Amino acid sequence: MNHGKIKQILLLTDGCSNQGEDPAAVAAFAKEKGITVNVVGVLDHGSARDHGLQEVESIAASGGGVSQIVNVNQLARTVQMVTKQSMTHTLHGVVQNELSQILGSGQEVDDLPPDKRGEVIDVVDELGETVNLDVLILVDMSASMKPKLPMVQDALTDLSISLHSRTGENHFALFVFPGKRKETEKVLDWTPEMNSLTGVFQRMTTGGITPTGPALQAALQHFDKRLSKRSLKRYGEDEFPIEESGF
Repeated sequence: MNHGKIKQILLLTDGCSNQGEDPAAVAAFAKEKGITVNVVGVLDHGSARDHGLQEVESIAASGGGVSQIVNVNQLARTVQMVTKQSMTHTLHGVVQNELSQILGSGQEVDDLPPDKRGEVIDVVDELGETVNLDVLILVDMSASMKPKLPMVQDALTDLSISLHSRTGENHFALFVFPGKRKETEKVLDWTPEMNSLTGVFQRMTTGGITPTGPALQAALQHFDKRLSKRSLKRYGEDEFPIEESGF
């Protein structure tokens, strides 16, 4: 089995998008490109909560990912859980596809005898430790997020630490929206760990708009940019630039 790479967008937001394209439509496009969109909703109580909840669930469903509503004091644990749960979900899909090709369509993991089903679960667990993982994190910087940002920073650092023991490679990138001068701003380019985030959110300003759709578009473009760089590097080494396969 080709282990490939799992690509995720992790969106942290507490509000409803109010500028730009429909974020659920962008998430659906991401799914088509092999990028899962997960959403952690840090929602406040109030009249906007139901609308925010609906949008969080819609974006994750369109993006083939996981959604979770959380209180700010539970954020670190939830960010880790959503990332790992989405990995497992993706890997189950890969294994299921392999089984369908071997056993024929209509065969499900649950249809296997208990011992064989256990072997499949073991394969998924092993892949979860060895598969390479790219996570591009999008953080909502609308005004209502300001008091929550220290917990967001801690949660992202904890995520990096929690995945450090995996044998597969982890790479993270961080974008915020809205940015200081444009809808989306890159804070951290691809890196294996996020220790450099210390104090970064304290230096950033929050805004009133929530351009979630454009932020997701920027995330997709950044994945494409990284892939293009790798293709050019391979081409420079006299190899034909074949797109890297992912899940």
